[in-house]
Amino acid sequence: MDEEYDVIVLGTGLKECILSGLLSVDGLKVLHMDRNDYYGGESTSLNLTQLWKRFRGNETPPAHLGSSKDYNVDMIPKFMMANGTLVRVLIHTDVTKYLYFKAVDGSYVYNKGKVHKVPATDMEALKSPLMGLFEKRRARKFFIYVQDYNENDPKTHEGMDLTRVTTKELIAKYGLDDNTVDFIGHALALHRDDRYLNEPALETVKKMKLYAESLARFQGGSPYIYPLYGLGELPQAFARLSAVYGGTYMLNKPECKVEFDEEGKACGVTSEGETAKCKKVVCDPSYLSSKVRKVGKVARAICIMSHPIPNTSDSQSVQVILPQKQLGRRSDMYLFCCSYSHNVAPKGKFIAFVSTEAETDQPEIELKPGIDLLGPVDEIFFDVYDRYEPVNEPSLDNCFISTSYDATTHFESTVMDVLNMYTMITGKVLDLSVDLSAASAAEE
Repeated sequence: MDEEYDVIVLGTGLKECILSGLLSVDGLKVLHMDRNDYYGGESTSLNLTQLWKRFRGNETPPAHLGSSKDYNVDMIPKFMMANGTLVRVLIHTDVTKYLYFKAVDGSYVYNKGKVHKVPATDMEALKSPLMGLFEKRRARKFFIYVQDYNENDPKTHEGMDLTRVTTKELIAKYGLDDNTVDFIGHALALHRDDRYLNEPALETVKKMKLYAESLARFQGGSPYIYPLYGLGELPQAFARLSAVYGGTYMLNKPECKVEFDEEGKACGVTSEGETAKCKKVVCDPSYLSSKVRKVGKVARAICIMSHPIPNTSDSQSVQVILPQKQLGRRSDMYLFCCSYSHNVAPKGKFIAFVSTEAETDQPEIELKPGIDLLGPVDEIFFDVYDRYEPVNEPSLDNCFISTSYDATTHFESTVMDVLNMYTMITGKVLDLSVDLSAASAAEE
């Protein structure tokens, strides 16, 4: 323990593991510690026995649910966009050789009380029951504009500068109605609220293009992929990667107290009476609670079912987004469902999550619109957790703290936090121009 490291990472959550992997690949000497005796921190993956212990204390799971070890229930489940930033980061670190991905069957949106497939191309727009005949034609024109749009080719811009024109103005040009705007903004561009309407349209157009390109990549029913056995595989894959680069992982290290020098800069971490020196500390909010503030909370329901989510064409894995406006809320609600097709439950069983940014203290009532879409459930657990963000100045104290995971069921916001932290720690921007075909192992 007495050695000196460039960086000590505390906590083996997804964000910390990705950062630890990136920094190791950059040639930094990294020590990675966790107070728990398991990987993953908040984003760990539980079997049935562990799930019961966490939410039901001393009860044992009923026998009809099958073997405990056939379950891998991710506590922070998030799908990955097939061409998205996270996949690029994974390929950049070469951790993909330890992981197998499989496409997710369905991507749906809740609109006027019903669940519909998200149309992502001009052809799908024409077939979608989300819109009437004339609206379909208008939407098709808008989709074609987005598909053909190329930032570097002014001929495709139709005289509009999307760094200046707001999303609202762009959409007005095509005359789309509010319902159409709702599913485009929330289920295609994956915005979490409606602020994007008054922001430059370029970001939304890029997000729509990412969705369509990701969808085309696996020719599946969705743009998403997910690792076999769930996200619990990721921290372990990064631990293996880190070892290749000479990094050190230590689990079950109690306390993990960050030490500061007289200038208030982090200079080491003490656990069990031994101190490891370092230049920088990277951690999740639970390791430096004096340097974070609470910014909200996430309410979620975890369900075990014996059938797929109704009205999703029997999808074995699916995401459904419920835009805030459809529910009269300030934030979207998300449904995530996965099953034995990704080896996270035994055959015939499905794990579903309903999550949202909590606006009340009653998760059972608040999550009802999402839970009602699931049909009969065998078991349901409710959970609320606080979200924190750092308030420190890393240039002054050398502490780089991640933000808590939000309610989204896809990875886009999580990986943005990782990349911002990477730039703050190293002073450089990660080059993500990689060959995307390196992560297509389990396409079937």
